[in-house]
Amino acid sequence: MGRTSKRAAGAPRAKDVPRRAGKIRYAVVGLGYIAQIAVLPAFAQAAKNSELAVLVSDDPVKLKKLAKQYGVARVASYAEYDALLASGEIDAVYIALPNHLHLDYTLRAARAGVHVLCEKPMAVTEAECRRMTQACKKHAVKLMIAYRLHFEKANLAAAELVNSGKLGEARIFSSVFTMQVNDPDNIRLQDETGGGVLYDIGVYCINAARYLFRDEPTEVFATTARKREARFDEVEEMASVVMRFPGERLASFTASFGAARGSSYEVVGTKGALRVAPAYGYAEDLKHVVTRGGKSRERVFPRRDQFAPQLLYFSDCVLQDREPEPSGEEGRLDVRIITALYRSAKSGKVVRLAPADKAARPDSDQARARPPIENPRLLPARAPSDKG
Repeated sequence: MGRTSKRAAGAPRAKDVPRRAGKIRYAVVGLGYIAQIAVLPAFAQAAKNSELAVLVSDDPVKLKKLAKQYGVARVASYAEYDALLASGEIDAVYIALPNHLHLDYTLRAARAGVHVLCEKPMAVTEAECRRMTQACKKHAVKLMIAYRLHFEKANLAAAELVNSGKLGEARIFSSVFTMQVNDPDNIRLQDETGGGVLYDIGVYCINAARYLFRDEPTEVFATTARKREARFDEVEEMASVVMRFPGERLASFTASFGAARGSSYEVVGTKGALRVAPAYGYAEDLKHVVTRGGKSRERVFPRRDQFAPQLLYFSDCVLQDREPEPSGEEGRLDVRIITALYRSAKSGKVVRLAPADKAARPDSDQARARPPIENPRLLPARAPSDKG
């Protein structure tokens, strides 16, 4: 981390090199599970304005086989990243690296004039998030954090319903997001890579509470637990959280790496309730159950590709010179909450947060539908959890 190398003297910036009209050329940096299962195949459904131009990894087998599988002519190692940025062959990077590397690879892209679409969580600390945002602003490049649910119909419809008043005043948010992560070498179980249940899956619950309540928490409390198993030597097995929002509203959730797979949230208002289950998945149907006046109504949202919409939207922002949302500020606000929660868990005390205001929230205008992706062929990569 912390490398400060700059583009070679006299090398063209990406935006100075001609590209196919209306196409943003991407390098996908990191070829782990999420890149292989979702990001790489999404380019076929985002071909209107997005092109998969380069693969970046230190695994020569992955580079060779995935380049052939997706028809990519150019590959690069991590040592060649700066030269690639300076080459003029790409306009944007999709950073799919472990959390602790997001800062370094974003700063280097920004200095080279290359736009950045970065996986969440944005970084490991709030200070790192600020540095990423500042660097992208200084070098006039776009920065977006890959919150795929900001473009997904079921979650956008949930936000619209909660804020329509049909449930009355939204008072309570509660959520559960759990899975089994048994491989002790999985980066999600390693502290130095920015692992931990709050960073990896708790961020979904935090972000959902924020976009459903359309506000920022004022104080948070967390407690953690872990079984005496080697896989949890470095990070917590589970965390339970309470967040207080303005208007005396409460949000709570439990996230775990040591429980059966589960993904749901519920919003309870003064006149009704909404339950979304599954809520956070990208490879399954999502479902709403709305209860009002003692009657329940169910709505199923069919499985869709949630990654192509991000590419389509971000490429449009680059082409039309619009500021993306979810922005670096969106990513920073989640990371500040995560780090406050870890402070709370360590101290056993409530942590107060400085007032924060964010005008832009996800809305139905951001919904983009693309057919589901059939499971692609995967090379060795550590899945986020075991099946089942």
